[in-house]
Amino acid sequence: MDVRKFGYIRASSKDQNEGRQLQAIKEKGLDERDIFMDKQSGKNFDREQYQLLKRMIRKGDVLYIHSLDRFGRNKEEILQEWNCNSVLFTCR
Repeated sequence: MDVRKFGYIRASSKDQNEGRQLQAIKEKGLDERDIFMDKQSGKNFDREQYQLLKRMIRKGDVLYIHSLDRFGRNKEEILQEWNCNSVLFTCR
């Protein structure tokens, strides 16, 4: 089975620019179809593209994020959220 590579971007509000995150992830060679982006608060994990990404990603896949706080506000909640998935995280 091939290892798939995904990217996840989150900007907290409509006014924030996700360009820096997008550029960093594109530099990893990802196609835009494999990059998921939400413009929503990180207060919880109820975000459309984030939930879609979670349904698509499989054990052994690679997920690129600009920084861990793009998943949410609380590191412990983030780690708990992903504890059941065997995903290799790569920041920057």
